Amino acid sequence: MGEVTQKSAGAIMSRDSDDAVIDQARKILKRRIRRRAVLSSPSQVREYFAMEYCNQEHEVFNVVYLDSQHTILANEEMFRGTIDGAAIYPREIVKACLRHNAAAVIFHHPHPSGVAEPSSADRRITERLTSALALIDVRVLDHFITGEGSSYSFAESGLL
Repeated sequence: MGEVTQKSAGAIMSRDSDDAVIDQARKILKRRIRRRAVLSSPSQVREYFAMEYCNQEHEVFNVVYLDSQHTILANEEMFRGTIDGAAIYPREIVKACLRHNAAAVIFHHPHPSGVAEPSSADRRITERLTSALALIDVRVLDHFITGEGSSYSFAESGLL
């Protein structure tokens, strides 16, 4: 009985140690990505979001604000939801774009279910946001959805 408890404690300590190493590696990768600070291809965006938002247990809607050269001005978690959705308000994103003086944006949200395919609600909100931001001359470059080990790009799929 005592041996099982010691093995369990060892496994927990090992996992905690692994988690600490993974966390440190994420921080290093984030610094390297931020040094580059220009998101000019879907693969760079995919790498950026993989480091920033892996293993989310609930939906969050992130907006990366970019200047005209696609240099990152800011990255904000705009809305937080539950395991299967988040309320998104175009007005708040428009206000944030103006505050950051953004020329373009990239949206991202993880699907905690692990499935990276967009829902009909994802498609509708992307259309609404694209229309709202076009009124203030802000381009939507992409909307990424990440799942477990995969991601979906609206731009690569021809939806933007």
